[in-house]
Amino acid sequence: MPHPVMFSEDDPGLAELRELCLAFPGAEEQIAHGRPVFRAGKIFATFGGTEKLRPGDHRPWPSACLVKIDPAELPAIDGDGRFFVPAYWGPSGWRGIDLADTAVDWTEVGELVDASYRLVAPKRLIAELDARG
Repeated sequence: MPHPVMFSEDDPGLAELRELCLAFPGAEEQIAHGRPVFRAGKIFATFGGTEKLRPGDHRPWPSACLVKIDPAELPAIDGDGRFFVPAYWGPSGWRGIDLADTAVDWTEVGELVDASYRLVAPKRLIAELDARG
């Protein structure tokens, strides 16, 4: 049974995140578990998620961007109150940031997405990205 759609096209930040993500070589959007995910072979960003507060208690983040974080960067990210550890994804080094926050820094989101892409994309796509200058 497929998951229900858990987003709307007019959700805060979706259009901006989509534009950022689909600009990467080989990037494509799919719907997985009811949410938009952006992949280049593997998933490098997803829109929306939840935060596990304690067993059986989750906080929804319907307009968040989830990205994979370089392990060396995790301490800094985890010390920044704007980020949360998403349920299911968090143990694999993923973190989320709320795109509905009016103070969202889209340059920073772009850098986070770029770093996540570089952690999962095939080498040939990273080379293509680097060749763009």
